[in-house]
Amino acid sequence: MSEKLLEVKNLRTEFKRDKSWVTAVNNVSFDINEGEILGLVGESGCGKSVTSLSIMRLLARNSKISNGQVLLKGKNLLEKDNKEIRKIRGREVAMIFQEPMNSLNPCMRVEKQITEAILLHNNFSKEQAHQRAFDVLKSVGIPEPEMTLKSFPHQLSGGMCQRVMIAMAMSCEPELLIADEPTTALDVTIQAQILELMEEIRAKKNTGILMITHDLGVVAEMCNRVVVMYAGRIVEEAPVKELFADSKHPYTQGLIGSVPKLGSGVKSLPSIPGSVPDLSVMPKGCKFAPRCKYAMDICREQEPELHTIDKDGRRRCRCHLLDQNRKEA
Repeated sequence: MSEKLLEVKNLRTEFKRDKSWVTAVNNVSFDINEGEILGLVGESGCGKSVTSLSIMRLLARNSKISNGQVLLKGKNLLEKDNKEIRKIRGREVAMIFQEPMNSLNPCMRVEKQITEAILLHNNFSKEQAHQRAFDVLKSVGIPEPEMTLKSFPHQLSGGMCQRVMIAMAMSCEPELLIADEPTTALDVTIQAQILELMEEIRAKKNTGILMITHDLGVVAEMCNRVVVMYAGRIVEEAPVKELFADSKHPYTQGLIGSVPKLGSGVKSLPSIPGSVPDLSVMPKGCKFAPRCKYAMDICREQEPELHTIDKDGRRRCRCHLLDQNRKEA
């Protein structure tokens, strides 16, 4: 059985707004096994990217982690000082950022950007670092690695920049890879190539991957398990096949229902009314209640707990409707 690679326990992240603190990630807990791809899904503003940046310790100055643990093979990353976390970041855990054109330094050639991490984490000469950068670019399917190494980011296409980002992340062969919307703004052909590449990396290196996305098609194709977030909270967790076959939370049902299905004959897709609440004015009770067609009085008054809902402990859900059904059963 695969060992747990990452354990996130009761993570709470807050941002300072004016003179008060607002909670962006609220008591989030999940784990990732070696060689597993875990999907983290939800609308924009649900706390997915903040969760990943909290794990990587890359939060802005106006933010803080006020509670929880982030255990990478048993080591709590939140207890490490800046010098220690720099040694871990890139070597043991790496991240593919959402916007490659914004994440790459426009004034620095690709070779310099890749070899920085290689030289930091390995006792390599500049020649060895150059060869490693060449090899890793070749491994991600870049046809002319030497020319790409000499290029600036603006000279490359979006798909090429995304491959460079993946190459940078994989240059030191980390055990955990965090991919934040890795296929955003790419055409479907390049998107398929990037996903295939990530699956190859997982299979060859037994790398654990946290796949952050709003694209449920990517989730269905790539992931083993799925965590659904809403308003900074986990509202459902399940193995991917069970989630799509029998989702329990109304929010998850709404997300899946809004995905177009080929040959369904449906002229207009259902949508979830309203929007994700502002962090500073969270509704009382269940945070999804104002948008939920099944909302009851208790939903508007009391926030539901995240309960395990199967005997194996693989499924969790946060919903009063399920609590009521269990009591009636």
